[in-house]
Amino acid sequence: MNNRSIGTLLGPDDPSPYTVYCPDGASPYVFIADHAGRRIPAALNGLGLTPEEIDRHIGWDIGIAGVAERLAHAMNAFTIAQTYSRLVIDCNRPLTSPSSIAEVSDGTVIPGNQRLDLEQRTVRALEIFAPYHARIVQELDRRANSFQPTILVTLHSFTPILDTKERPWHCGVLYQRDSRFAHAMLAALRQEPDLAVGDNQPYFVTDATDYAIPIHGEGRGLPHVELEIRQDLIASDDGQQIWTARLMRIFDRLAPAFLSN
Repeated sequence: MNNRSIGTLLGPDDPSPYTVYCPDGASPYVFIADHAGRRIPAALNGLGLTPEEIDRHIGWDIGIAGVAERLAHAMNAFTIAQTYSRLVIDCNRPLTSPSSIAEVSDGTVIPGNQRLDLEQRTVRALEIFAPYHARIVQELDRRANSFQPTILVTLHSFTPILDTKERPWHCGVLYQRDSRFAHAMLAALRQEPDLAVGDNQPYFVTDATDYAIPIHGEGRGLPHVELEIRQDLIASDDGQQIWTARLMRIFDRLAPAFLSN
């Protein structure tokens, strides 16, 4: 791997670390998608992986970018989607986490992540992780200063099979210390007759393994939830449209109770 020195990871042909939809959105909802993208900076030479490997669930949260963009426009909600693959640096992991830059993911060795030194790790944090989260902070500060109510939703998707084990849930509601909005979301989703909904499944939030909810949600005392949708349900445009309509209906129903607090 020909990793460049600090400050020069992203070249002139590499895109911004994030895309913002509806920057002036009036909705109380703020949607963030930490694993929306699958780009690899040109300097990292694909991390030594084939495009087919990066297209797998190890490279990104399949389908969630489409759901996030649709929700943004349907609800006029500020939405930010991360551009680069989670294999470059995981924007929902503390920088101290062993999985911040994964050397192996679901049994696949990531050649470009082996034996990185501190400078190589730091440049990824400075040029991808830091500006993405700084933009989230900027928006949440702006809303707080203008007394604009905020409900934070982090959008993710999960593979139907991990380590050969099938995951039966259609979606999962994740939370840690503050379950206010998550429990309301869980109850609403469980009223949908066609859904099997996981309660802190297939993952759960911790300070050691997650960043967005502990820092942006719990840290600010905002109503929040991490929502996981199974990837086979949103891999197509039709699936993304179905889930956008479902979520918009539920979000609209839940918001008033949390805006009156």
